[in-house]
Amino acid sequence: MSERKKLNILVDILGNNYKSGNELLFFCPKCDHHKRKLSVNIDKDAFKCWICDYHGRSIRRLVRRYGSFNQRSEWDELTGRVDLDLFGEDLFEDEPEREEQKIKLPEAFISLTSASLPVHARPAIKYLRSRGVTNKDITRWKIGYCPTGEYAGRIVIPSFGTSGYCNYFVSRTYSSEWPKYKNPQVSRDIVFNHLYVDWDSDLILVEGAFDAIVSGVNSVPLLGSSIRENAELFQEIVKNDTPVYIALDPDAEKKSMYLVNRLLEYGIEVHKINISPYADVAEMTKEIFNERKKEAELMNTDNYLLRAINSI
Repeated sequence: MSERKKLNILVDILGNNYKSGNELLFFCPKCDHHKRKLSVNIDKDAFKCWICDYHGRSIRRLVRRYGSFNQRSEWDELTGRVDLDLFGEDLFEDEPEREEQKIKLPEAFISLTSASLPVHARPAIKYLRSRGVTNKDITRWKIGYCPTGEYAGRIVIPSFGTSGYCNYFVSRTYSSEWPKYKNPQVSRDIVFNHLYVDWDSDLILVEGAFDAIVSGVNSVPLLGSSIRENAELFQEIVKNDTPVYIALDPDAEKKSMYLVNRLLEYGIEVHKINISPYADVAEMTKEIFNERKKEAELMNTDNYLLRAINSI
C-alpha cells in the first residue's frame, strides 16, 4: 500500500511515467529534457537522470526539492521521517544576513598557474608534485606560493567568496619553516571556495585543503574536523538540501559521527566514506578516493545508532 502511495506522490510531482523493468521513467524536473529520462526505482530508493546526471540515493531528495508542503509531509510520514518545514518557512530566519569576509592574499604571492615561472618556483612545484598535485589541480585551486615575506617558503591555496573576492587562504610550508601551516588571523566561518560550490550536486566534506584537492570537484575543507549548526557551511547545506559525503580523518571518528547525526536530523542525505587505513584523504590517490566514494555507506538512523553503540 505504501509503495502505491509513494508512486501517487511522484506522479503528482513529476507527471505521467512509463515502466521499464523495475524502474519508472519521468520527465526530469531539473534539465526539463523533452523525453522521459529520469529513472526512479522505488524499491532501491534511488533516482538518476540519464541526460543531466541529476541523481541521488534517496527519492526523498526529489520530493523535498520539487514537491509541495503537503506532498513532502505525506512522503515523510510514509518513510518515518519528519519534514523540517513544520518548524517554519526558514530554519534560519532569525539569523542576521552575513557580510562576506574579504581579505587580501600575501603581498609576495605568486600564482603557479602561469606557463612561465621564475627559478625560485621550482621547490614549490617539486613539493606539489611529491603530493600528487597536477597542473590541472594547480589551475583549478588557483594555487600559488610566496618566495619572500611573512609566508616565505609556503604554498598558498586561496579561497574565494560568492563575490569573487578572496575570503580565506591556507598556507603550508614546502621548506623547513615552522609551523607547518600558517593561516590568516581571520574568521574560519566561511565556505571555502564558496564561489565554485554546486549545492545541487554531491558535496564532499574533508578536513583540509590538500584533502579537498584529492577528493576533487565540489569538495569543501572544513578547516578542521568539526562544524557548528550555525556555521555558514552547515546552513548552506540545509537550505539547499545538498547531499553530503563525509570523509574526515579516522582519528576524528566521534566528530564525524556527530556531524552525521546532526545532518540526519535536518533530513540531509548523508554518506560516510571509509578512509582507513590512511591517516587522511591527502594520503590517498584520486583513484583510490573515487573508489571509496563509490563504496560510501548511506547513513540512516539505524546504522548511525549501530556505529555509536559499537564505538562505546
